[in-house]
Amino acid sequence: MSGGTMLYGGDEIGALVFDPGHHSLRVGYAQEDSPKAEIPSVVGIGAAPETNLDPETKTDNNATPNNADQRKFYVDTNYVNVPRSQMEVQTYMKDGMIDNWDLFEKVIDYAYANVIQSEPEYHPVLFSEASWNVRNNREKLTELMFEKYNVPAFFLVKNAVLAAFSSGRATALVVDSGATHTSAVPVHEGYVLSQAVVKSPLGGDFLSRQCRQHLEKHGIDLSPVYKIASKDVVKERDNGRFTLRKLPENLTQSWQNYMQQLMMQDFQMNVLQVLENPFDERVAAQIPTVHYEFPNGYHQDFGSERFKIAESLFDNAMLGAGQLASTSVGMCDADVRLSLFGSVVVTGGNTLLQGFPERLNRDLQLRAPSNTRLKMISANGSVERRFGAWIGGSILASIGTFQQMWISSQEYEEAGKSQVERKCP
Repeated sequence: MSGGTMLYGGDEIGALVFDPGHHSLRVGYAQEDSPKAEIPSVVGIGAAPETNLDPETKTDNNATPNNADQRKFYVDTNYVNVPRSQMEVQTYMKDGMIDNWDLFEKVIDYAYANVIQSEPEYHPVLFSEASWNVRNNREKLTELMFEKYNVPAFFLVKNAVLAAFSSGRATALVVDSGATHTSAVPVHEGYVLSQAVVKSPLGGDFLSRQCRQHLEKHGIDLSPVYKIASKDVVKERDNGRFTLRKLPENLTQSWQNYMQQLMMQDFQMNVLQVLENPFDERVAAQIPTVHYEFPNGYHQDFGSERFKIAESLFDNAMLGAGQLASTSVGMCDADVRLSLFGSVVVTGGNTLLQGFPERLNRDLQLRAPSNTRLKMISANGSVERRFGAWIGGSILASIGTFQQMWISSQEYEEAGKSQVERKCP
């Protein structure tokens, strides 16, 4: 048995690493330094083609299963971002966990067919999971990978542990700010201290909503790029002059919201910035403005408001990022607190906001005991920061000593899906 498990490692065959999040699913081969693809965590669902049934049978309950299977699914940017009549956009994630398994399978099918372009039975699979994932979900994923995809081996690791590994740490406080939430997760010797995990619903999507409210309040036209055929050059703060594109009828609200959100994400990444100290109008006013042009051609400079919006990630008494991190450390045993403060790993796409790590550092400095050596570890490159957990998985799955940790298909056949609770901490 143990001889058999060693086949996964080595250069002949690559293990795959999947890192699902609310913004996207990262997928690629272990040993590589960045994912091969980043697939948005939403799926476009097209209406089923009208069949020639007469109206009575169409509403008949027995007819629905056949119709349901005929819906078209659109996965990945090139397909989801195309305006189509009656296409709803839905995510398969909820609270950091996989929620809609049918849609999730569509994305995994797509990843194998178009990204990996190889049969699943040839590749061991390492998945990341939220630190608060539940047993039912873990078992379901294990079952799916072995039963539907026939993978030779499988493993599940908490994404905070992986983010710590990607920074070369087995013990760290991982502050992860993504699309839907920000969390502080203490990792000690490669294990999550789950009683001290703290999270808040303030993340990138929250900022997108703030940006949208702010811009709408100032009467800025937020026509997304798909509506615009061409635009003229206009003076700063003049209304955009543009021609509208001819669009299919019946565009769904969910799709339009999704496209608008993509536009807001671009705005917040290019414009917003976090001040190193709490927001002060006078200080903010002295920092150079940032120019931004909207898809319709309207453009202007943004000044202090770009700091004010970003401030909401930090100034909340209960949910600010610094508060989360210090609360989490405070819930751990006194003897690990120093080592956690000594390596605070910053990860997640939302932490790419300019000034985020510096501000977190300052807020923690104020809250940490005076004798503490505080060390922030935030990768400089956007790839490393956005894909921290994926990179950790890539490192872990290619380490020689990890190869006997996999749940092999033989073990799954002998003991079933409950293996995941036993083997994957």
